[in-house]
Amino acid sequence: MSVSKNEYDKMAKAASPDSPIVLNCIKAFLFGGGICCFGELLFYLYGLTNLNSDQIKILVPITIIVITAIITAFGVFDNIARHAGAGTIVPITGFANSVVCSAMEFKNQGKIMGVGANIFSIAGPVILFGTAAATVYGVIYWVFLRVL
Repeated sequence: MSVSKNEYDKMAKAASPDSPIVLNCIKAFLFGGGICCFGELLFYLYGLTNLNSDQIKILVPITIIVITAIITAFGVFDNIARHAGAGTIVPITGFANSVVCSAMEFKNQGKIMGVGANIFSIAGPVILFGTAAATVYGVIYWVFLRVL
């Protein structure tokens, strides 16, 4: 059966409901901001201890990553992300979720060939392109710093 481009577009439009873009942006902003506010709360709470600033700056993202990993393992993060959209992806919570999801997906293939070989299958491109973008930005910054 051959379907023309116009017919396919009509079928796709009928099968796909319109996305409430403004509402999705508001939700992403609120959830992402909430995660960042939670990080600030952790920073304040850790500041009440005898830890120095450098130790606190290490503990805050570690705490958020561990919490995200735990709620991902229990399936809670997916429910939050269903409503929050990009608000959960942009902060480090998205990275932690992608690593844990990969580990959970491939655990039945064994610890080495399953989890070990595939744990960064989703997060790997983020690391690669993030590092490449940071390098390009650093070179551009260095060139302009030398010129100016």
